[in-house]
Amino acid sequence: MAKEGGGNPVPLRAGLIATPYGQMVAAVNDDGALVRLDFLDGDFLDGDFLDGDFLGGEGLGGEDGPPAGGSTMWNGLALVRDHAAIADVGAQLDEYFAGRRRSFDLSLAPQGNAFLQRAWRALRDVPYGTTVSYRVLAGRLDPPTSARAMGRANAVNPISIVVPCHRVIGANGNLTGYAGGLDRKAALLELEGAAAGAIQMALPLDRRKPVGLPA
Repeated sequence: MAKEGGGNPVPLRAGLIATPYGQMVAAVNDDGALVRLDFLDGDFLDGDFLDGDFLGGEGLGGEDGPPAGGSTMWNGLALVRDHAAIADVGAQLDEYFAGRRRSFDLSLAPQGNAFLQRAWRALRDVPYGTTVSYRVLAGRLDPPTSARAMGRANAVNPISIVVPCHRVIGANGNLTGYAGGLDRKAALLELEGAAAGAIQMALPLDRRKPVGLPA
């Protein structure tokens, strides 16, 4: 992340977005490019982010502008409220969840090394309503990599849904891990029409159920 003159990270403009599957945190840089998009209860969430100061009147859920102490630190990122800056992200997500959008028209700026950037670009090429295995996706990189390396890149994807890591499954058809939870991964795939019956069979026996809003 770029630094200000004093060495502090330049704050990202951020806010909360309500979705049918839970709230998401979106953060864009000063150019309007999307840097992070995570479910609020995802694996990346810093527990301190749940403090009232962050989500209440002085947090990302309140009025625009920095809280009293300046920007809010979250997972190493400095954030300031700016709901207008993420309005287009929210609008396109609304269309996606309503079934009216199959691809996103957003500038992206995920932070990662050269390998991660290649892996995340490959993820963006996985079509709506389809799935691909880690092994097959790993073979599409130039140069190709291993399924394990692709899985690690998938696990640290900082832009959920728009960079569709939920479309990657195990070679045996299992859903495998997802930072937002397997039930949410199954729900996203069902929303896209990706063989809902097979999705349920890929879940552990105690997790199989009609897919809807996450429990």
